[in-house]
Amino acid sequence: MYTLTGVTKNYTRGKETVEALRGVDLTIEDGDQLVIQGPTGGGKSTLLQMIGGLDRPSSGSVELDGVDLASISEARLTRVRAEKIGIIFQSFNLIPTLTAQENVETALVPLGVKPSERRAKAAEALGSVGLGDRLTHAPSELSGGQQQRVAIARALVKNPKVLLADEPTGNLDEGTRDDIMALLEGLWREHGLTFVMVTHDSSIARRAPRLATIRKGRITLTEQQQQPRPQPQPAL
Repeated sequence: MYTLTGVTKNYTRGKETVEALRGVDLTIEDGDQLVIQGPTGGGKSTLLQMIGGLDRPSSGSVELDGVDLASISEARLTRVRAEKIGIIFQSFNLIPTLTAQENVETALVPLGVKPSERRAKAAEALGSVGLGDRLTHAPSELSGGQQQRVAIARALVKNPKVLLADEPTGNLDEGTRDDIMALLEGLWREHGLTFVMVTHDSSIARRAPRLATIRKGRITLTEQQQQPRPQPQPAL
């Protein structure tokens, strides 16, 4: 479970101080699906970075299972990210010189997984997102939707507790967007993930059980349609 208390984040631009987050309080239960929406510059990506341990707040606490990501050492924070948090980006962030399988394997290297086991787990993860026949393809040989599926497999191969997605459909056409969202929602249910996503797309935001709207660094929560909480399943 996440508990964010009084989270602020300030950036300095020249002589100006920008308040990206202003005293955010937020609880995210295990197995929740939460969408964060808001205008450009409103603080939504900054909030996701706090949740993912990619940045630290200027003040306040970001607790995951009772561990404050804002105050632990950098080494421990890196370990928490490697073990518990999978992240998907709008730009895919694949390494162009590696195959799909090798890109997925990169998520397992910090965990000390043996090469043979890495290869097997990566192949299984790619199969779970419909790319079992694309293991040896480079990113340049894949469509945008296929590249995002590789990125999803990379995020899930380590069996994380939390899946974070920053505009995961922003570079995709409408049809591919719907396919990727169906895949993500299916994986959320299947694996019992805590799923937090940033999107500017209102049609996607309306599908989530919980919506956090953030404007000028302040958050408003809306409970939307009720969906059954997923039950955790065995690892990939």
